Amino acid sequence: MIQRMGTLLTSRLDNSIATITLDDGKVNVLSPDMLDQVNTALDEAADAAVVVLTGRPGVFSAGFDLRVLQARDEAADRMIRGGFELAARLLTFPAPVLIACTGHAIAMGSFLLLSADYRIGAEGPYKITANEVAIGMSIPVAAIEICRQRLSPTHLSRALTLAETFPPAEAAAAGFLDLVVPEPELADAAAAAASRLAALDRAAHAATKLRVRGATAAAIRADLEATSAGLRG
Repeated sequence: MIQRMGTLLTSRLDNSIATITLDDGKVNVLSPDMLDQVNTALDEAADAAVVVLTGRPGVFSAGFDLRVLQARDEAADRMIRGGFELAARLLTFPAPVLIACTGHAIAMGSFLLLSADYRIGAEGPYKITANEVAIGMSIPVAAIEICRQRLSPTHLSRALTLAETFPPAEAAAAGFLDLVVPEPELADAAAAAASRLAALDRAAHAATKLRVRGATAAAIRADLEATSAGLRG
């Protein structure tokens, strides 16, 4: 077993299963530093059979760092771009990506949830929501593309235009999660699912994933490029 500690996460490689655990001691905001550390951990997991991405007890991620976001400066733009580039990376990552959702998944946290191959959530008083409209923000096209490929049409509209909040069981019905288990069983359920995913043929998985999700990843990157071009203009 190989384990590395970052300031905001830990990564562990055990029997070809790479587990990345986000833990900033608070709500796992996707700050520039967190995004950098997740990408470094994914680089190190490039040859793993499966990647398991999880959070600290009670929260997977509350989304972007609002202190950076509210500055509306170049750092905020880089953070937003980095978050959606990470989503595109997960959508097309060559190994299966499993998210063990330990609690709340809000805004960009919910978009990452929708970018994984398989999602297991813990039962509990948790919120899964794209809350941008509720706090006065328009949903980016990149986020709509991520949601469109996993949420049912009815839930897509409710999740994005109405900023509806879904508890775990309803989040599974909507498409945010594939399975919900009692909180004490989450780690075991994730381990069992990871073992099953590790048995897949990696080359076939990667090629099929690109066929299924390549257009979505391309649309995300095209929107990011168009947005950047507008800012430069």
